[in-house]
Order: sequence, then C-alpha cells, then structure tokens
Amino acid sequence: MQVRILRLDVLPFLGALAALGAVALLCDGLLHVLNLGWIGRYLGIPGTVLILASLGYSLRKHGLIEHGNPATLLRLHERMAWVGSLLVLVHAGIHFNAVLGWLATGAMLVNVTSGLTGKYLLKRARQRLASAREQFRVDGVATDSAEERLHRDSLTLDLIKQWRIVHVPIAVAFGVLALAHIFSIFVFWGWH
Repeated sequence: MQVRILRLDVLPFLGALAALGAVALLCDGLLHVLNLGWIGRYLGIPGTVLILASLGYSLRKHGLIEHGNPATLLRLHERMAWVGSLLVLVHAGIHFNAVLGWLATGAMLVNVTSGLTGKYLLKRARQRLASAREQFRVDGVATDSAEERLHRDSLTLDLIKQWRIVHVPIAVAFGVLALAHIFSIFVFWGWH
C-alpha cells in the first residue's frame, strides 16, 4: 500500500515540481549559451499574464464569472499557472540583484507547491472514498450503513477541500509581492 501511494501520489507531485525546476534551468541555461539571456528579462511579462489568466478558474468557482466549464477551467488553471511559473522562473534566472523579485519568486514557488499539494491530496481522498463506496457496494452493504461507515472519510475529504484556506492567502501574498516588484521596476527603470 505504501509503495502504491509513493508511486501514484508522491512521485507525480515531486515530479511536477522537479520538472518545473529542471525545465526552468534548462531554458535559462540555453538562453545564456545562445547569448540570448536578455530575453529572460522580458519573460516575466507573459508569465505574469498566464498566471493572471489562470485565475479564471477561481473567478468561476466563486461565482464572479458564469461562463466556462469548471473542470476545463481547472485544467487550464493548472497548465497556465505551471507555464506562467516556468516563464517567471526563467525571468528570475540566477540573478540575485533584486530582493523584492526573489521574494515574489519564492512566494510563487510556495504557491505552486501549495496548489500541487492540494491537487494530490484531494485526488487521493476522493479515490479512497470512491474505492470504499465501491467495496461496500460489492460486499452488498446497505447504502445507509455504508454511508454511516464512510462518514469519517467524507469528513476527511471535506477537510482536505479546505486546503484553499491556505492556498488563497499564499496566492495573495505572491500577488502583492509581484505587484511591488513590477511597481519597483517602473520606478527605477532607466527611462531616458
């Protein structure tokens, strides 16, 4: 059972984080090898736009917009946030001259980690509950009795769904730091 959890839950989670870091390092390294490192400076803009566009899922979930299939918007949210984060990481590169930018990047990475953690925990809890329901059905346990036995598992699922209570403030912190970074760029940019 523990090997299965490791294979189905932990490794994909770690793989998604590792892939983000590896692809960012590869892209940044490639840009520098090709003497195109200056492109990274501007990748923060499309990265930020993709991250902002990925918020369509949250807007739909909270009823602020009415169009779009929530499941499709969730997949778009995950993909756009991943690609946007990748672009921001390439933008950050290996340059350590902007503390505010690195704080925003750190908050973004914590936010990505939080999102992936919630995704995998929620998936695991839903699978466990569905599997237990199916086993009770196969065993011929009455629906009322099965639901009574699964009450604790359903409460666990409800609790895991509350992970957004942590994810949203992290996202807001990232947004504030990113805005402060963008504002400071405009203030200190050499406009002449």
